[in-house]
Amino acid sequence: MGRVLERLAVAQRALRTLEEVAYREAPSPLERDAAIQRFEYTFEAFWKALQAFLKEREGLEAASPKRVFRLAYEVGLMAEEEARLALSMADDRNLTDHTYNEALAQAIFARLGSYARLMGEVLGRMTDEGRPL
Repeated sequence: MGRVLERLAVAQRALRTLEEVAYREAPSPLERDAAIQRFEYTFEAFWKALQAFLKEREGLEAASPKRVFRLAYEVGLMAEEEARLALSMADDRNLTDHTYNEALAQAIFARLGSYARLMGEVLGRMTDEGRPL
C-alpha cells in the first residue's frame, strides 16, 4: 500500500494546485496557460494513482490512462458518465501535448472545472479520511 499512498498524496497535492486556477471566470492568457499546465501534471498524477490503486486493490494492471479509466468503471470506482468524462479528459490531455491553438486552449480551460471535480471525487473514493480503502 506504500506506493498507492504515495501516488494518492501526489495526486491530491497536484489537484489542489489545479483547483486554485481551474474555476477562474475570466483568466488572463497567462493564468489560462498556467491552469492548462497544472491540468497536465494533475492528470498524470491522477491516472497513475488510479493505476496503482487498481493494481493493489483489484489485481488489475493497465499501462495507459484510457485503459485505467475503463477498468475503474468496470470495478465500480467510476460511474459510466464519469468514465466518459475521464476518457474525454485523456483526449484533452493528449491535445495539450502536441500543439498550441488559442481556441483549443480556451475550450480546454472551460472544461477544467469539471475535470477537477471528477478527479477529486474519484480520489475521494480511493481514500477514507486519508487512508486507502
